[in-house]
Amino acid sequence: MLRFKKFFVILIVIGFIYVLIVAAFMFSGTRAKPDENVNTVLILGAKINGDPATPSLVLEERLDAAVAYLNEYPKAKVIVSGGQGADESTTEAAVMEEYLVNEGIARNRIKKETKSKRTEENIKYSNEKFDLGKTGIVTSDYHMYRALMLAKRQGINATGLPAKSRTPAKYKGMMREVLSITYAWVFDR
Repeated sequence: MLRFKKFFVILIVIGFIYVLIVAAFMFSGTRAKPDENVNTVLILGAKINGDPATPSLVLEERLDAAVAYLNEYPKAKVIVSGGQGADESTTEAAVMEEYLVNEGIARNRIKKETKSKRTEENIKYSNEKFDLGKTGIVTSDYHMYRALMLAKRQGINATGLPAKSRTPAKYKGMMREVLSITYAWVFDR
């Protein structure tokens, strides 16, 4: 019984250390800075709510960060990337496009990728469908490390524009991100 308790304690300590290591990588992405004058601003989707659909607070944070950059660099094109989840009334990309247009971004600057269901697909499908060039990825600050890692694996010249997370949903997102980073290290290409 004593050996089992020691083994259990050692397992917990190793798990705690692993979570700290992953968290350090995750937080390194929060300090990302976008290059000036990127060719493409790629905004990664997040949950939408209702019918008619509206962006979640997390998605609004991403969109607002993108609007500020797009207003400063009017030559950059923008790609909104996000499909339709089972509990969503339309695609995330469609809601994102309307939000940007309502914030003064010209519709002819916006292109949509509507098939993706997860981060790796956001980046992959956008890269397959469009000529990204020098890319600025917009996502939540705690999500930036993984997004840039996946873009690099796909040969995309990308920098990050992290949207500051201010909603209580960030804590749930950060916990999920620890698992998602682990999955990405092992399985995503």
